[in-house]
Amino acid sequence: MFEIIFAVLAVIAMAIIAVLAVAATKPGTFIVERAVTVDAPPERIFPLVSDLRRFATWSPYEEKDPDMKRTYSGAASGKGASYEWDGNKQIGKGRLEIADASAPSRVTMKLDFIRPFECHNVVDFTLEPKGESTIVTWAMHGPVPYMAKIMHVIFNMDRMVGKDFEAGLSRLKAIAERQPAERTVAAT
Repeated sequence: MFEIIFAVLAVIAMAIIAVLAVAATKPGTFIVERAVTVDAPPERIFPLVSDLRRFATWSPYEEKDPDMKRTYSGAASGKGASYEWDGNKQIGKGRLEIADASAPSRVTMKLDFIRPFECHNVVDFTLEPKGESTIVTWAMHGPVPYMAKIMHVIFNMDRMVGKDFEAGLSRLKAIAERQPAERTVAAT
């Protein structure tokens, strides 16, 4: 009986050591990036990204918790605009602030999660004209501390977050393509 318990404990210890060893080989930073082609000019898309109230109309996270508490502060749009949320277990709690905006081609945001775990990342939206269309890229990057590396051994961050980015970009595309050209808001 003792041999069986010892063997089970040895297997568990080896599995833990293997996970820790694999985690140690993971990179110290991550990036998740998705892109979509939108049949609209960048000037029509930019306000949907640079105005955080309009951002909420296509964000995939709004669907996950329609009852989350939202607080907007700072500028109405562009640099200095910020958004805080407090939601369910899926959404957690955090803050998003536009750190830089270059109309109509780029918006950089500072993303701070408070709950379910604390982390600080950078989010970039780039809008690249391509003929009558625009390639919209949504990227997030940041540091990966050792404890997060252990989680990355088990969970594929690119796959998990990437699905949300794809859903959000699909909604952004639908909204931007539905807007009539005359309703295009001037870039801020």
